[in-house]
Amino acid sequence: RVLQSLERQVVRAKGTAFIGLGRMGSEMAFNFFSKTFAESPDTRFVVCDALPTSAIAFRQNFVAQFPGAHIDIVRTPEEAVHASQTVLTMLPSSPQVKTVYSEANGIIPALQSLSAAELARSLFIDSTTLDVGIARNVAAEVISAGVQMVDAPVSGGVTGAKAGTLSFLVGGTEYAFELSQPILTHMGNRIIHCGPSGAGLGAKICNNLVLGVQQIVVGEAMLLGQKLGLDPRVLAGVINSSTGSCWASSINNPVPYSLPDKSPPCERNYEGGFATALMLKDMLLATDIAASTDSPLPLGKSAQNFYAETLRHRPDLAQKDFSSVYERLEQMRQED
Repeated sequence: RVLQSLERQVVRAKGTAFIGLGRMGSEMAFNFFSKTFAESPDTRFVVCDALPTSAIAFRQNFVAQFPGAHIDIVRTPEEAVHASQTVLTMLPSSPQVKTVYSEANGIIPALQSLSAAELARSLFIDSTTLDVGIARNVAAEVISAGVQMVDAPVSGGVTGAKAGTLSFLVGGTEYAFELSQPILTHMGNRIIHCGPSGAGLGAKICNNLVLGVQQIVVGEAMLLGQKLGLDPRVLAGVINSSTGSCWASSINNPVPYSLPDKSPPCERNYEGGFATALMLKDMLLATDIAASTDSPLPLGKSAQNFYAETLRHRPDLAQKDFSSVYERLEQMRQED
């Protein structure tokens, strides 16, 4: 048994796991693994996803580009913990985080089987955007086991994940932040320590609250301008060089070919961006936490309702980029 424990410690020391290989997670894991492999070719990578086919496809793609890399696929988060002392998670929302961390075959039960030395060397990074209260409760359980953990939600979308230019908004102790920073720099170029556990999520929710409102009003303005006879390129140029400038217009403009030399999701039938269903989730997180803290959100609540209404009328937009709310605005114009 002692020998088995020593063997596991050796394996874990070289192991790095990524759990959650969706649109964002797969791109983040690819950048993280590729840059880590360049630095330490003997690293053993571990992937885990609720859809085994996603993990298989990821491994095939990565090994094809990095033939010497060693990637294992595991079925459960528990197995990932036993194989890796650094574990990153990128999951859809709160229910999945509770499943991966707290339920049977999850991360927290697995920690109970590790030695004190193994626990002390372990680091967990969760980049999921979820309810702040749930995140803090999960982190408290992990940290109470003797492990370091940070919440590190991201800003930059699928484009930033693919390019390795994400911003990470980190919540946790100063020590845990220092441990996570070199890892996060393999996936992003701005790593911001926002405060204690949950602070990164709070910052992310506030940021996406702004973004969700802006994307709707940019769509409204672009549609109104065209009704007034303005060329979309001209109007986008005016907005993007004036006080109305924002990411929702200058990078994610919802009108095809309004941004010369750029290719926003609207030019790919709104494919490949941040899903409308996920933006609705983030708006719900913002309005829920605002209600619990007695913080007024008149525009935020209206925006949340509009995303919900959009998906009721256009369920086909759920997995499209959230700038596709522009199509709902066009539909409303035709209905009028």
